[in-house]
Amino acid sequence: MKLLGVSDTEIGFLYSPMIAEKFQDIDLILSCGDLPYFYIEYMLSMLNVPCYYVRGNHASDREIGVGGTRRFPWGAVDLHRRCIEDDTGLLLAGLEGSLRYNRGQHQYTQDEYWGLVFSLVPRFLINKAKLGRYLDIFLSHAPPWKIHDEEDLPHRGIKAFNWLIKVFQPTYFLHGHIHVYRQDTVIRTLVGKTTVQNVYGYKVLTIPLPDKRSWQKGVIQ
Repeated sequence: MKLLGVSDTEIGFLYSPMIAEKFQDIDLILSCGDLPYFYIEYMLSMLNVPCYYVRGNHASDREIGVGGTRRFPWGAVDLHRRCIEDDTGLLLAGLEGSLRYNRGQHQYTQDEYWGLVFSLVPRFLINKAKLGRYLDIFLSHAPPWKIHDEEDLPHRGIKAFNWLIKVFQPTYFLHGHIHVYRQDTVIRTLVGKTTVQNVYGYKVLTIPLPDKRSWQKGVIQ
């Protein structure tokens, strides 16, 4: 199946009727933060597929647009502090934000991120017992520590994410936050069995459909 990962900057043709022609075979939209809610809603409505997101450190508390005021993109599912099974059988989880560098929203310390990651562990263990795997896709805004990150405090990676990747080995760890302006910038790194991918702008990814789903016959409920 095909995934459309997006983050941080709006792409003209994704906010136009061209998206329906260019990405008619997309199965899921995955937003890694710092995008306007109306932009996410437009992609969702044009492609008519499920959409999952986490907020970035610049996320608005509220956004006023067509249809009124919204505090989240209508029709999309917030993955922050959640682990869910999509209708396709994919196991998805996520955490929002970046390292704390001022008093803004959606910012956390390294210690707070450890707590957020640990809060997801019980669900990962249940997934492993039921389905034989912990997780397929993890969404974040910030990158892992020393993988695609930068030296300044707002753009440093999250240490707890490295532990999550090592222990739970999702197929994809998707993030944004690090803006890409040079062609030689590394945006894709294989860590063990996990592909860490910066989806700044947009990236199209593929992932096999899961062999086991919780509602299949013979799978423990």
